[in-house]
Amino acid sequence: MVDKAVPSPFINAALLRPPLRSTFKFSTLVFARASSSMEQPQQQQRVVVCGGGVIGVCTAYFLAKKGAAVTIVEKSSIACAASGKAGGFLALDWCDDGSLFNLARTSFNLHRSLALELDGPQAYGYRPLDTLSLMVTEEQQPTSTSRSILPPWVDGPARNPRTIGTTETTAQVHPLLFTRTLLSSAMAKHGLEVVIGEVERIEVEGGRATAVVLKDGERVIAADAVVLALGPWSGRLPLLSSLFRVYGLKAHSIVLEPREPGAITPHALFLSYYPAQGGKPMDPEVYPRPTGEVYLCGMSKEAEVPDDPEQVMGDPESIKVLRRVAGSVSSYLGEGEANLKIGQACFLPCTDDSKPVIGEVPNAKGCYVATGHSCWGILNGPATGAAMAELVLDGRASIVDLTPFSPARFVGARKH
Repeated sequence: MVDKAVPSPFINAALLRPPLRSTFKFSTLVFARASSSMEQPQQQQRVVVCGGGVIGVCTAYFLAKKGAAVTIVEKSSIACAASGKAGGFLALDWCDDGSLFNLARTSFNLHRSLALELDGPQAYGYRPLDTLSLMVTEEQQPTSTSRSILPPWVDGPARNPRTIGTTETTAQVHPLLFTRTLLSSAMAKHGLEVVIGEVERIEVEGGRATAVVLKDGERVIAADAVVLALGPWSGRLPLLSSLFRVYGLKAHSIVLEPREPGAITPHALFLSYYPAQGGKPMDPEVYPRPTGEVYLCGMSKEAEVPDDPEQVMGDPESIKVLRRVAGSVSSYLGEGEANLKIGQACFLPCTDDSKPVIGEVPNAKGCYVATGHSCWGILNGPATGAAMAELVLDGRASIVDLTPFSPARFVGARKH
């Protein structure tokens, strides 16, 4: 985990450079707006996006692409929290039964488009993949029955394997690289700025947001519009906490480096995992990555979100359990066959009605919020960002209907 730096208008460019590529170049100062060859038009909308996770960066990317002068304010570093520690799984139709239907489908297709535009397979590990569900009982002996659809590397005691996604309906990205690639593109092509600093409050005058005030009076950034994309930290702002609750679901994950990465095929696994000592089954997920690494996640529960994203630490026992799960699923991922590269945790932003909050904040014109995406933040980042850009600059979102996610729904609920 990166040591926390003192907030300042400086940023380490190396933290933004995706390891799959080495062609990005950054200024060491606050990321300056585009050079003189990119003259900014007069009357350009000034938009400040608070939060450097996938939702904030996607929003900033599409705002900048539509011609706004965009500044991202981030307390620590880009994608330092859940956006850098998530699995990066994408599904076309897994949200079809709920209010996320259009958002998810639109976003899945936007991921495809972005991968073509930004060389996603090389830049951030975008690839379609097959997805299986299976049952694993710890310490059982492997059986030869019902293994026809299992890839050879899944050689543990798997039962009842079932295809739940194909290369047409499921895919993946490396979320850290995806977020930082979008940022890099918006900086290089559209003059996006990044400021490292902590948001203290939003200045609201006459019912309209006019500026973002950084902590300890470091800086006041004037704005025509403000977007709050602070994930589980959204509740730190009274402007939002007085309206709705966002809580953090702490999820653990590990990243393994197998000795034989070439043996691991692109199959995502969703497990029903039964521990040897009995008790409640778990639902870990396994995502091989084109880098040769294998990501596993699970062991989640509601917990207090620390003030500093760099203070989020994984519970050693939860990391140990995930390590054991890996070895039960595949001998290629067991002790001695795969190196534990990372053991970590992150907080997924959740709301009481299990829907994200996307839209203009009531009683604060020009102030918008996008948070509460839970485990679908990476999937739904592009459509959220594109819709927010339309809402902020055009007055309405056309790519996706944001009505089900409006923060105004909490005002109505309070009347009952």
